Amino acid sequence: MKKVGLVIVNYNDSENTINLVKSVEKYKVINKIVIVDNKSTDDSLKKLEELENRKIHIIVSDLNRGYSAAINLGAKYLEEKLKDCYIIVSNSDILVKDEEQIKTLLSSFDEPNVAIAMPKVYENGLFKYGWKLTNANTDLLMNIPLISRLYKDNLKNYEPLYFGYSNIVDVIYGCFFVIDSNVLKSIGYMDENTFLYYEENILARKLKTVNKLSVINKEAEVTHKHNVSIGSSVSQINKYNIYKKSQLYYERHYNNASEIQMLFFEIFYYFGLLGLKVKLFLSELFK
Repeated sequence: MKKVGLVIVNYNDSENTINLVKSVEKYKVINKIVIVDNKSTDDSLKKLEELENRKIHIIVSDLNRGYSAAINLGAKYLEEKLKDCYIIVSNSDILVKDEEQIKTLLSSFDEPNVAIAMPKVYENGLFKYGWKLTNANTDLLMNIPLISRLYKDNLKNYEPLYFGYSNIVDVIYGCFFVIDSNVLKSIGYMDENTFLYYEENILARKLKTVNKLSVINKEAEVTHKHNVSIGSSVSQINKYNIYKKSQLYYERHYNNASEIQMLFFEIFYYFGLLGLKVKLFLSELFK
């Protein structure tokens, strides 16, 4: 069997990262662990450096260029050390119950043409199973507030019965997955033109070009703690801007959106931004 490496992306979250590393570092199935610190602004790096040993390596990004860029740094390091391997990519706030979850997930690659596999992910009381790729017209519909609230899940998610007869998904949930290093290299790695958001959709589109499959292994399970702080009004606006800029990039470069469609995406972007600013203003006003 191929060797296995684990990439953990850290940004100001050393506590979760350390907990994850300590829980998996003795797993024999994992040959190398690399933590990519995305230029944390707290004391993360000092704490993480205490973990470093023959199995655990720390990479410090010269600047925070986003999630995809951090994954690429870790993946290329693992390829250098392990050559042809399986690369596990994980957020810092993941809980893995035991080594059997990893072994079970890796067994997904026994099936032909599988390039990427995810476990079922327990998050906020529900299991996440990946989602469907949608075209630009459907994505535009999901940008309309009322339609988004009422129909987004139906347009994007698989029917519950689907997983009774298939384990193939269009898009994997990016908080925890395994990818074949050869495939990752063949598609030119993760696209670093998005800072955050839409990495999964872009990866799915790239895999389509090489006719490779993404699967979910329902026998494997991890928990995503998904620690989210409310943040300031400015941070909420920044998050919205980052999300929408990633969406615009994806729709133009990967979803073949026309110029007319891109115009409507931009209109929805600015209407949404205006609505968010009004909402935040009113919430401050009536505190």
